[in-house]
Amino acid sequence: MSTISEVDIDLEKLFLPAWAQEAPSANRYAKFAGEPAGRDDRQREGRRGGPRPEPFGERRGPRPPRSGPKFGDRKQGFSQRDDRGERRPAMRDPAPPAPLPEITVTFLPDENGVESLARQIKVTGRAYPLFQIAQIVLVKPERYAVQLGVKKNADGTVKQPLFACALDDTPWLSEDEAVAHVLKIHFATFYQAERTATEPPKGTYTFVAQCGLSGAILGPPNHHDYQNQLRKLHTERFSRMPFDAFKSRVKIVRDEEVVKKWIEDQSFKTEYTCLNVPEPLKLPSLEEVEKHFRAVHKDTIIKPVESHTVGGVLSRNLRSRELQRLVRNDWEQQKYFPLQLATGLSRQFATHGLHFFKVNKTFTHVSVARPQFLDLDTTPVSESIKRIVGHINAHPKCTRRQLIEALAPSPRPTVIEIKPEEPPAASGAEPSRIVRDGTTNAEPTPEQTAVIGDLHWLVHQGHVIEFADGRMDTAKKPLPRPPKPEAKPTEAKPVTEGEAAPTTVEPEGETPILTEAEIPASEPEPAVEPEPVAEATAETPAPGEPAADAPVNKPVADAPANEPSAEDTPSPS
Repeated sequence: MSTISEVDIDLEKLFLPAWAQEAPSANRYAKFAGEPAGRDDRQREGRRGGPRPEPFGERRGPRPPRSGPKFGDRKQGFSQRDDRGERRPAMRDPAPPAPLPEITVTFLPDENGVESLARQIKVTGRAYPLFQIAQIVLVKPERYAVQLGVKKNADGTVKQPLFACALDDTPWLSEDEAVAHVLKIHFATFYQAERTATEPPKGTYTFVAQCGLSGAILGPPNHHDYQNQLRKLHTERFSRMPFDAFKSRVKIVRDEEVVKKWIEDQSFKTEYTCLNVPEPLKLPSLEEVEKHFRAVHKDTIIKPVESHTVGGVLSRNLRSRELQRLVRNDWEQQKYFPLQLATGLSRQFATHGLHFFKVNKTFTHVSVARPQFLDLDTTPVSESIKRIVGHINAHPKCTRRQLIEALAPSPRPTVIEIKPEEPPAASGAEPSRIVRDGTTNAEPTPEQTAVIGDLHWLVHQGHVIEFADGRMDTAKKPLPRPPKPEAKPTEAKPVTEGEAAPTTVEPEGETPILTEAEIPASEPEPAVEPEPVAEATAETPAPGEPAADAPVNKPVADAPANEPSAEDTPSPS
């Protein structure tokens, strides 16, 4: 029995084809009652060139002319005449919808659901498309939450304020809406209504005014409280309707029971006792109740917020109509391209140790490991690993079952026939058969277990990718990166007189790295200049006597630069 809740998602089931997700006993034609009577007897010659019968019988005459405005007559300011010759207002385009409130809407996946998804991805080792998971999460409101946030101008002021009610965690766009909501839904938490008998209205009343929309009795039009009741009902229930249009729907009722009911209602006075206050207090009307709530409880119950998070189920039934329309509009946009929800999923998946990669540089997948190429020539692996990788490379898009059956096939089932004691003709029974070995529920063989273990290692290391639909592929060798373009040498400009030669400044602390082609050829070492001969002084020794500190081998004077020496002169032939 499945125990998966609405928050948990079974990826194995949701990524199966539609026909595989249905129960095998489901009958698609259970509600089909059959073809209507006479359907097989109708003529079908129309498709083969014969006379085609009229679908709804014979026409009795030409089609009557169309009465009403034509397509080009939908202009403001023009009117049309009907069949009786009376003018009627022209057709106008519908008014554009009101602008949406300037509030940001962010869809956040449920943390428990993401944890369940991460656990399944780690166990199976498969790679699932991230955006399809986001669409699956967006289908059920139990799987996500909605965060509402305010927008600010450049000067820091809020464009549209946002309020939150602490009693039921509902968001509101204005303080008045939140106060009206609390007094309508949570009235008994703060006040208690008490009816006390009073004197009935004096005079004789034969008719009363009644609202034609709600049925509320407003009283006689000449009563002193009639206008107050009329304005109050319009404000509370029909504020979107113009007051004159609402007033035109009020009718006069002369029924005695209706008049008697109004007199009984006026014979009682309703007072409101304040609760949760240190001193007892009674208020005479609802207007006083609203003033008391704003002065005592409003700041505690209703607070302005910059961001507010509500559950997905609550976001579908927000009491603020404008906020509900805003959330619905953003949900429709995310349903087709859930970029916002996919971003939140990727952040939470990353905290659980999952990795992301793109297939064909387009579809983002989440898996237990990134694809890593396995070089069989340089990496020492077992022969079983080589066989698995080689089979997947030779049979791309193969499944796990096909791989196991190819490398470690299951043994063929053994059928043992048992003959019954009585002959088949007498008993009418067929010989029974017992099937052993190779049944669908049989445990894998040791060879298959070894292949499954090696495949598990390859998948969790990223060498083999198993996608959500079951097909497998190996991680391909990354393409070499193109070399960076070399900087073009700048041409040396001739230096004119009085202009300094340009200098090249290299950044400090960096040594340029040269390739073999850029290394210059070995240059001859510079010649050692001869030491200058010391001038003769008073202590200079006599000719023929070597000095004590003078070197024994003295340098020979240089020959002229343009004249060859005697040793370099070639001898005549």
